[in-house]
This record gives sequence, structure tokens and C-alpha cells, in this order.
Amino acid sequence: MPKLLYQGHGSYRITSDEGIVIYVDPDAGKGYDTPADIILVTHQHSDHNQTQMVTKKDDCTIIENMNALKDGKYNSFIVKGVQIEAVPAYNKNHNPKECVGYVITVDDVKIYGAGDTSTTQEMETLLPKYHLDYALLPIDGIYNMDANEAALCAEMIKAKHNIPIHMKPGELFDINMAEKFNVKNPLIIKPTEEIEL
Repeated sequence: MPKLLYQGHGSYRITSDEGIVIYVDPDAGKGYDTPADIILVTHQHSDHNQTQMVTKKDDCTIIENMNALKDGKYNSFIVKGVQIEAVPAYNKNHNPKECVGYVITVDDVKIYGAGDTSTTQEMETLLPKYHLDYALLPIDGIYNMDANEAALCAEMIKAKHNIPIHMKPGELFDINMAEKFNVKNPLIIKPTEEIEL
């Protein structure tokens, strides 16, 4: 089974059964010493794009928002057997032309990394298209949707497990915020915790 290490804030690392290592939005916390095969960046705010922090394999592939969304088209990639599909992410603080989320399929597990966003029209398509296993949703309520809106998104998306992230600007994690994410199937992961997916 693949594993997910939550590093804190909006940063996490996914490792496949075969040891393919994927970092998403590197910036927060620790755990950047395992060499990366793939680095994904949802947008260019400084708390999401610190790719220089990551130890990289010689053939590491970096996919940033400007590669993932080009000329109005959301692109798909297959890197070392991992399928990566860019999807819309936006709100009043995040330009839809400059931000993406990703659906990552690794070892047949489908993971939606929403990036920085609030509710999008396109979220309605995620259930019929992907039947997601995990959704990582921001809940800070300042730059993105709050926990209540994120719970409504989770109900729409219907992933098997919903993980709250990006809770309190400047902090890795906030348990009080995490517990406000009132969904049927929450999965609260603290920084430095790694789970099997």
C-alpha cells in the first residue's frame, strides 16, 4: 500500500509500494530528505513552492501550476507509473489561471490534492470521474474555504476519506480547527505522522 506523510500546513509526501516518492506543495515541516521522483506545485505562493527544500533524484520530475495548466488546458502526466491530472482550484485569493489541484493515482489509490481553493463548479465532476479514495482539503477560512464549506465539498466529492489541511496560516497544524471539519469520514493526520493509504 502507498503511504502518506503529512508534513504540515499544505505539504505532504506520498510514497508508492515500489518506492516512488512524490512531494506536494513543499514548504512546511520536515521529511524532505527522502529523494523525490516527482514534485507537484499547485501555485506560486511561497508556502507551496519551495522545491529547493527537497532532496531530488537525478531524474526528478517537477510539475508546477504553469506546466499543469497551459493555454487554458488542464494537463495530465504519467511519471514512473504515477498518473497525475491537474484540476481547477480557485477562489477570491487564488486566480483560476494560476492555480491547480491534482488527482494523483498511485498503486490504484486515487488522491485529490485540492491545493488552495474554495468550492469549485468542477468538484461536481470528481465523484463520477474518479471515485476518489482520499481528498485533502484546505480549511483555514482566511485564504481558502473554512471547515464548514470544506465539509460541504467533501459531501459533494464523496471520497472514502477526507483529510483537513492548511488550517492556520503560519502554523503546521491546529487540532481545534481540524476538529471543526465535520464530515462522516474525517481522517485527521498530525505533522510527521505517516499513514498507509
